[in-house]
Amino acid sequence: MTRTVEQGQGPGHGHGSESTYDVVVLGAGPVGENVVDRVRAAGLSVAVVESELIGGECSYWACMPSKALLRPALARSDARKVAGLRESVYGPLDALEVFSHRDEVVGHWKDDGQVEWLDSIGARVFRGHGRLLGPRRVAVTGPEGDEHVLTARHAVAVCTGSRAVLPELPGLPGARPWTSREATSSGRVPGRLIVVGGGVVGVEMATAWQALGAKVTQLVRGGGLLPRMEPFVGERVAEALAARGADIRTGVRVAAVVRDGGTGPVTVVLEGGDHVEGDEVLFATGRAPRTEDIGLETVGLEPGSWLDVDDSLRVTGSDWLYAVGDVNHRALLTHQGKYQARIAGAAIAARANGAQDGGRGGAGDGDANGAPEAAHEERWGAHAATADHAAVPQVVFCDPEAAAVGLTLAEAERAGHRVRAVDVDMRQVAGAGLYAQGYRGHARMVVDLDREVVLGASFVGPGIGELVHSATVAVVGEVPIARLWHAVPSYPTLSEVWLRLLESYRD
Repeated sequence: MTRTVEQGQGPGHGHGSESTYDVVVLGAGPVGENVVDRVRAAGLSVAVVESELIGGECSYWACMPSKALLRPALARSDARKVAGLRESVYGPLDALEVFSHRDEVVGHWKDDGQVEWLDSIGARVFRGHGRLLGPRRVAVTGPEGDEHVLTARHAVAVCTGSRAVLPELPGLPGARPWTSREATSSGRVPGRLIVVGGGVVGVEMATAWQALGAKVTQLVRGGGLLPRMEPFVGERVAEALAARGADIRTGVRVAAVVRDGGTGPVTVVLEGGDHVEGDEVLFATGRAPRTEDIGLETVGLEPGSWLDVDDSLRVTGSDWLYAVGDVNHRALLTHQGKYQARIAGAAIAARANGAQDGGRGGAGDGDANGAPEAAHEERWGAHAATADHAAVPQVVFCDPEAAAVGLTLAEAERAGHRVRAVDVDMRQVAGAGLYAQGYRGHARMVVDLDREVVLGASFVGPGIGELVHSATVAVVGEVPIARLWHAVPSYPTLSEVWLRLLESYRD
C-alpha cells in the first residue's frame, strides 16, 4: 500500500502556512474522528479541522451528558420495582452528585484526551474555522487569526454535524430558551420546566429533569410522543411520564414566548390564547446542518443545505467531496454517523490507492452506487452504507426505555412489502417478572411474508435497550424465521421475548 506524508508547514509554524494531505476532514466529532481513524489505518495522511472541542456534540452536549443525567433516573425507577430494595430508594436524587458525575463524563468540557488520541495515530489537528476554497482546498482561520491553507490530494470529508433549530416565534430570541446544549449542561434544576417537542430530545430531557425534581409540562404539536416509532411506544412513554406527574399536552402549537428582560419566569403562549408558565423552556424542535459557513458556494453547493450523497457517502456530482454523519440527513444518530464514517473512510482509501496504483477505482471511478468498482461485490459490501436504508437502530433512554430497528409496520406497508406484525406483551416473558414487579412492556416484530425475514422490530419497557442489537443482527443478516428458531434465548432473560415472538408468528 502506498503511504504518503504531509508537505509544508503545520500549525505552530507561524501565522500562515500551506500544507498538503491525502485527506482533509472538517469536524472532529465522533464522525470526523472515525473518518480520520479509518484513512490513517489505510496509510493515508490526514488533517482534521475543529472550531470547538475535539469529540464534538455527542461527547459534550448530547449523547454522553444526557445519558449521565438519565442513568440515575432509570436505575432508581428500576430499583423501585424490586422487592426488598424499593424501600431504600424512595428519596430524591442528589442533583449535585448527578451533575458532578455528568461533568466527569464530559471531561469537564476539556478535550485533552481526544487530542492526545489524534496525535497518537499521526493525524494533524488544526484548531479554528474551516471553509472550502474550491475543489480539494480548505482555509482554516485559527483562534488567534492565523491562516492555514490545506490541500487534499484525494478527499475532503465534511463532518460538521448539526445544530438545534429554534422556531421563529415572537419573543423567543430574548427569552433565553434552552436548546439541547443547555438542557444537558445546566447545573441547576428549574422548579418548572416547559419542554416543547415530543421527539427523542424532548422525551429524554423531560424524563431526566422530572427525575431531578422539575415539574415538567410537555407541549407536543402532533398527536403523541416519539412519532417516528410504532404508536404503542409513544403511548406507553406518555402514560409513564404522566403517572409521575408530567403534564403532557398534544395537538398544541406555540404562538409566542414572553420573558421580561430575559430573566425570571417564562410564559409560553399557545395558539387559542392558553398559556403555560415555567422557570425555563426547552425547545427540542429539530436540527439543521452546520454547513452555513463552510464555503459550499465555492464548489457550487448551497450554504446551509443538507448534502446529498451516494451510499459511499460521496456528495452527488463530486469525485472528491464526502459528507458524513448528520450533514447528509440520512440518520441523525451518533452510532449511525460513525458507521457511515467507517464506510466513507474505507471508500476514500480504496479510491486513493486505486488512483496511486494507476488502476481503476480511483477518485473518479465507481459503480452506479458510487462505491469503488473493485469493492462492489454485494449490497452489503465494505463501501456501501446500506444500513442507513434498512437497519437503523435507536434507543431512547426514557422510562420506560424505547428501542427500534428497521421498518415500522406503517413504513413497511408504504414501501410495498407484504407484511405481518407480530405483537407480544412482555409480561409473557419470565425474565420480565424477575426484572421488575409489575413489569409493563411490549414488543413487535414486522415480518416480510414473501421472504420470511424480519424487516423491523420495536420494544418498549424497562431495560429493553439491550434487546435492539439482536434485532439489528436479524434485520441486517436477513435471517430466515426458520433459522431464528435455532437461536435459543437464555432463560430467564428479557431476550426470551424472541421465542414468544416466533411462537406468536407460528400461531
